[in-house]
Amino acid sequence: MSERVICASEQLIDGGLGVRFAIASERKVGDGDTAPAFAIRFRGRVHAYLNRCGHVPVELDWQAGEFFDYSGLYLICATHGALYAPETGRCTAGRCNGKGLQKLDIGEHGGQVFLIEEGKASG
Repeated sequence: MSERVICASEQLIDGGLGVRFAIASERKVGDGDTAPAFAIRFRGRVHAYLNRCGHVPVELDWQAGEFFDYSGLYLICATHGALYAPETGRCTAGRCNGKGLQKLDIGEHGGQVFLIEEGKASG
């Protein structure tokens, strides 16, 4: 298991802009072997997900980093309006047919936000 720095902790403001990043993909997703992902802060905790709507595989944000709805309480798919719980990725409303977001392992310490990658040695 290893940790990869995503961003500085201060970049993630509660209910504010998210940080986009790429992760290694288990299958080809267009150009190369990466998939889009994002990290957000909600109620003081950092969460990360694949940037892929549960309805169809489109990215959620309407502009880079804009993942929250106007209330700041839900993550929203800009294409379909599906709503997701920020702390779990669970679909709460919309055309996601009960399919939630795929949660990623993430950690925060020393003023940094990290993606926790399994199967890789740190060092």
